[in-house]
Amino acid sequence: MKVTIAIHRHLAGVSLAAVASMALAGAVRAQDAATPPTAAPQAQTEDAGAARNADIVVTGSRITTSGFNAPTPTTVIGEEQIANNAQPNIFNTVAQLPSLQGSTGASTGTFSTSSGQQGLSSFSLRGLGPIRTLTLLDGQRVVGANVTGVPDISMFPQLLVKRVDVVTGGASASYGSDAVGGVVNFITDTRFEGFKGNILGSITKYGDDETALVQAAWGKSFLDDRLHVVLSGEYDHEGGVGAGDFGTDLAGSRDWYRATTLMNTGQLNNGLPQFNYRDYAQPYQYARYGLINNGPLQGIAFDRNGTPYNFNYGSGGQPLGNGQVSNCFRGNSFCQGGDLSGAPGSGASLKSALERINGYTRIGYDFADDNEAYVTVNVAQVKTSNQPSPGYNRPSLTVQCANPFLPQLVRDRCATAGITEFSFGSSNGAFPDPRVHTDRRQYRFVGGLKGKIGVGGTDWNYDAYYEHGITISDIRVRDIVLQNRYVAATNAITLNGAVVCADPAARAAGCQPINIFGGFTPSDAALAYVAPHENGPFQHTKLTQDVASLNFSGNPFELWAGPVSVAFGGEYRREFYRVNADPYGAGVSPLSPNSPDYPADPLLNSTLGSNWAAGNYKNGRGKYEVWEGYLEVDLPLIDSDAMGRANLNGAARVTNYSTSGTVWTWKVGGTWDTPLDGIRLRAVTSRDVRAPNLSELFAAPTVTTLPNFNDPFRNQAVQVFQNTIGNTNLKPEVARNTELGIVLARPSWLPGLSLSFDYYNIKLSGVVSTLSADQIVRFCFEGNQAFCGGFQLDGPQGTNFVNVQPFNLASWKTSGFDIEASYQWQQPLGLPGSFTVRALGTHIRKFIVNAGIAGVDPVDQAGANNGNTPDWKWLAVQTYDSGRFSFTVQERWISDGTFGNQYVVCQSSCPASTTNHPTIDYNRMKGAFYVDIGATFKFGENLSIYGKVDNLFDKDPVAAPQTNTGLDINPALYDTLGRIYRAGVRFNF
Repeated sequence: MKVTIAIHRHLAGVSLAAVASMALAGAVRAQDAATPPTAAPQAQTEDAGAARNADIVVTGSRITTSGFNAPTPTTVIGEEQIANNAQPNIFNTVAQLPSLQGSTGASTGTFSTSSGQQGLSSFSLRGLGPIRTLTLLDGQRVVGANVTGVPDISMFPQLLVKRVDVVTGGASASYGSDAVGGVVNFITDTRFEGFKGNILGSITKYGDDETALVQAAWGKSFLDDRLHVVLSGEYDHEGGVGAGDFGTDLAGSRDWYRATTLMNTGQLNNGLPQFNYRDYAQPYQYARYGLINNGPLQGIAFDRNGTPYNFNYGSGGQPLGNGQVSNCFRGNSFCQGGDLSGAPGSGASLKSALERINGYTRIGYDFADDNEAYVTVNVAQVKTSNQPSPGYNRPSLTVQCANPFLPQLVRDRCATAGITEFSFGSSNGAFPDPRVHTDRRQYRFVGGLKGKIGVGGTDWNYDAYYEHGITISDIRVRDIVLQNRYVAATNAITLNGAVVCADPAARAAGCQPINIFGGFTPSDAALAYVAPHENGPFQHTKLTQDVASLNFSGNPFELWAGPVSVAFGGEYRREFYRVNADPYGAGVSPLSPNSPDYPADPLLNSTLGSNWAAGNYKNGRGKYEVWEGYLEVDLPLIDSDAMGRANLNGAARVTNYSTSGTVWTWKVGGTWDTPLDGIRLRAVTSRDVRAPNLSELFAAPTVTTLPNFNDPFRNQAVQVFQNTIGNTNLKPEVARNTELGIVLARPSWLPGLSLSFDYYNIKLSGVVSTLSADQIVRFCFEGNQAFCGGFQLDGPQGTNFVNVQPFNLASWKTSGFDIEASYQWQQPLGLPGSFTVRALGTHIRKFIVNAGIAGVDPVDQAGANNGNTPDWKWLAVQTYDSGRFSFTVQERWISDGTFGNQYVVCQSSCPASTTNHPTIDYNRMKGAFYVDIGATFKFGENLSIYGKVDNLFDKDPVAAPQTNTGLDINPALYDTLGRIYRAGVRFNF
């Protein structure tokens, strides 16, 4: 099979690809044996020569035959491209591709306590989510790093990766479930020989996220080149970007946070917009060290020393004594401006601190020519830490006027007003800040056989392997309070001359009183009672994956236009998970005795759990099995000078899921190299599926605290628990994916030029999705009784909840196109080497989400920059490479958009505001333009130094306003860290 190094998206359906790329070398593709290789820099030629006898499997198909042209566009990112982008994680390089939208990494999920996805690097193609992108390692499945089933790229042996294939289209018929958006396949160098390493350091302009990466790999052949041993290891420490303080103070000297919020006026039909876009949103139900928020004393706050003062409300507001404030926004309890010191939004980490260790071994033995038996062992650990918020935000607490910690001035005011208690809100700024620590350990073992065998005079490629993967994931949350204990500790009395907890049962269980009127740090004993550090929220998860796979590929006979290529095979897969959580969160069965570490407490719910303010993990387990078989055929139709060359490719797969039965997938496509110089046409349509994952089927109930939830029935903010549960009756999602493309590849009249255009259309039905807690309540409020049975908003303290559960009701429709262009000059302006310009862009025409529920209107999310699907996403690269020195400029661009396309923009004479179409006064979210530069200098063949600056102009993120007190950014689209300096050295012996 002939192999060449290419930089274009053309002949094998391989996309031009170089996303994060900074150089031409490294994109490998299968090429027609009759097509002569194009000119390439010397390094590329050497690489091609070294690989000349290797079979290159392009991930867009299971067909491995020489000369095959896959109809599905496949972007290929080469080894040198990965190196030149100078990232501590390959994930960061691949995620820059415009076709990838909504990928997760160390900068996403840092606001969450309960998800367990902090620092989890996973890809999302076409904005369909990581669970709809199949990620493979050497064409093989990888055990999930989370119960959603998505793997963590941080755990791959990254220094050994030769290339990454990104299939931008449905591939379920070839590769199985989850390949709805496409496939990302990491190809490693299984025959590496020598010793190489990489040392990288980086730091932001603000002096944080200090990163140190050390990678090394060794390979050697023994026994007359029949035994091949490859070892690699790496250590990566990323300091992360910590949390800021309350108010608008961010980590370092970053000054872009403005607490931008969509203020809810609470008015739905008065001719004015319901939501107003405003900076410096001030919550008026609580302050940093406490605020009386209702009754005749409303507006009295407390400073650090416990001294009462009149709170400074924004908007010129004055307390009305009924929990509301004049001139402010009642719907979500905000003023504008004033005292922002209690707002917790800026207290979330901008990037999780991360530490990862990875060890990899592969041993292969050629027991015959072109036949190998091998084993691989991959052991990795990723640990993260982040702060989701500061202190403990408690907007509604009943305080007794007789509380001995209460200043006498306030007690006197109580007496004058004739009250014995009042409502109180505090950010508890003196409490320790909560931290979420995750520890994921992965053990992956693969044994396999691959090679060629002769059957009936024809050579057949075969690949058989068995994989067993284990992921152990632990989540520990520190300094989170037990809510009922907190309430008991705040309710103090004087007894026999000592200040104690008022509740005798709480006192007997160890309650220690705390002073919440000021910045007084609770005693160690009080903190041990309210927020037991050693027994904080905890979740231990074990996931296992077993895969047995057998695949064949060959050319059984020839037709008039060439050999017919066939691939077929089967696979068995078993997925299992078990999760155990702490009894305070999960509850303890009444049939089982309480653990001595979790003594019985009359204030806590020992059966149902959910006692923590956040991080109420639950116990659970589940499994499913999959049996499947597939057949893929490639038929050559035309091969002549007059008509060009064309082929028809088709595949079908039958899959049986133990949870939901049998489903078929298929694809039909083809390519045509037209007689016109350099022009190729390609098209493919497919039926693809995604089976519900373990989390969706068997998820232990997840409880999330919503501290400032809008209750439309009483027009006030309340604290509720959002209970998310699984659904064992879910069925596979089914997608119809169609792609049409035209390519101009190195025409003879301009051989340095490549252009391509690919249109895609995806229709996904039976989508596993849920409505938000706010939507459920709002639809009930608007009269839809079907939504009224799953929530409670006016119950006793700590009992309010909204139940959320997934169903196969929704449908998604998205379409758009990819554009790619490049041009290469050899010896530009008489200089040695080459100069290349390249641009890749993806335009999303529409992304319509239909909830499939009566009364819920479809929403087009294309161009909603508060999500993951901007109208346009571009990447452009300009590279000069002399062979010894290279310099690259890279631009990344996201188009302007909206907060959400469901809004109706108006200033006056507005229509009635509804949940489907709320009115808003402003709905524009600017895009972003980033510039990166990098350079590499080689000292001979074995040593090079490199440097890079990301976000050269230190572009601040654009505000992504919310309707609560969260950090108003969208790290899935925007750079939230600022300018980053990187430098390193590579060696190869």
